[in-house]
Amino acid sequence: MTERIVLAYSGGLDTSVAIGWIGEATGAEVIAVAVDVGQGGESLETIRQRALGCGAVEAYVADASDEFANEYCMPTLKANALYQGHYPLVSAISRPVIVKHLVKAAREFGATTVAHGCTGKGNDQVRFEVGIQTLGPDLKCIAPVRDLALTRDKAIAFAEEKGLPIETTKKNPYSIDQNVWGRAVETGYLEDIWNAPTKDIYDYTATPEFPPAPDEVTISFQAGVPVAIDGVRVTPLQAIKELNRRAGAQGVGRIDVVEDRLVGIKSREIYEAPGAMALITAHKHLEDITVEREQARFKATVGQRWAELVYDGQWFSPLKRSLDAFIEDTQQYVTGDIRMVLHGGQAIVNGRRSETSLYDFDLATYDTGDTFDQSMARGFIELWGMSAKVASGRDIRVAGK
Repeated sequence: MTERIVLAYSGGLDTSVAIGWIGEATGAEVIAVAVDVGQGGESLETIRQRALGCGAVEAYVADASDEFANEYCMPTLKANALYQGHYPLVSAISRPVIVKHLVKAAREFGATTVAHGCTGKGNDQVRFEVGIQTLGPDLKCIAPVRDLALTRDKAIAFAEEKGLPIETTKKNPYSIDQNVWGRAVETGYLEDIWNAPTKDIYDYTATPEFPPAPDEVTISFQAGVPVAIDGVRVTPLQAIKELNRRAGAQGVGRIDVVEDRLVGIKSREIYEAPGAMALITAHKHLEDITVEREQARFKATVGQRWAELVYDGQWFSPLKRSLDAFIEDTQQYVTGDIRMVLHGGQAIVNGRRSETSLYDFDLATYDTGDTFDQSMARGFIELWGMSAKVASGRDIRVAGK
């Protein structure tokens, strides 16, 4: 029986050429796997037909947009996950759901190998292959660009020689990855980190310099998940899309950062994540009134480690699973409404309310009705500072000898 290889297929030039390139290099049949994670653009059926036209023996297509929003974006939101304090893991969280469908397709079609289009210097090769090793430890992995010398120039020449039904162009200098959670742009002139990004690289966000009138929005959460916008019930996918539209129109969610890649190099990235950044901002402010102080402090550390694990391709790891359990426990009371104003590139919270809030007006007020017993403060301060006071006395005593 001829060996079969499952290929993560985007419908673009490189993966379209990879179908025939892999076949010629290995003699195997190629099954193309396309997964919709809310990236927009062409229909899955169009992509399916292109894959078959480029030589795939089968084409597996999956609309995973709701799955992606529910099972990958929402855990990211609950963790308030921002890698290095900036990046909301746009590409990193899409790879595990794609891996899940790659392994499923490999089982369905009897494939022994999974292929992806990553280079040898990026993070995604790790995310794909570690995920595949975890979910399908018997499967092998190959990367045509990395392992079979498929460069872009060779891809264009191959497509033209074979007459493949795919546009071939050298005009776009950028590498772009997008889904409903956001959009990532790199390479080209952006690799000079002194160069400012030009307006043409943005798609999810309008320029914030000349914004429309301020847009006030109320986001309702239930156990850490957005369930309504301005009182209208929404699914997680609908919430992200609506805030992509409204926050994007105000230029919210533009990120320009030099980040530390897993492979040890620094890389300049431009991100657009209007819906993600608006939701994370709102969610964090709701946590500020519903999560107990020490729990919240520790959660910030957990969220940072969670983001690092996911960025590093460890979505399916035991540690990430354990951190998930802690984060989920913290969301029990994260229910309520956040009002925010979207304007000029900013999402600014100006109101919050919750039936499970820990904010006590009578304890917080300085006016009549204050129930806080200020007489307790003096003894508290004495005890709180006791260890430092004793240590300071020791230092003075030893220094005087």
